[in-house]
Amino acid sequence: MNKITIYHNPDCSKSRAALALLEENDVSPEIIYYLETPPSIEDLKSLLGKLGLQLHDIIRRSEDDYDELGFDDDTLSEEIVLDLLQKHPHLLQRPIVIKGDKAIIARPPEAVLSMLEKEKGE
Repeated sequence: MNKITIYHNPDCSKSRAALALLEENDVSPEIIYYLETPPSIEDLKSLLGKLGLQLHDIIRRSEDDYDELGFDDDTLSEEIVLDLLQKHPHLLQRPIVIKGDKAIIARPPEAVLSMLEKEKGE
């Protein structure tokens, strides 16, 4: 069984629900409190690869400071956006759940169940 990791924000109801679903299914994930320990730029690049998403897909556009920080500027290089996201981890979509070389944004939280089903089938 591959280790499961969750990028978790305990103040987020979706994150709490995803963690609860993992635990209800006898999974004890590694919990990364990403607001306390922000992912490095290399970690963010790795997450993007595992998620199969573009950089702007993992940024919370609904946060008040999204525009203030310039995330809406399409001319910013990927490196600048990664640097901003690393410095402002609250703008990272959550929760992100990782298993091996795959990851999902668990929205809705029940998305973790499909990840667990695939695990059982392996």
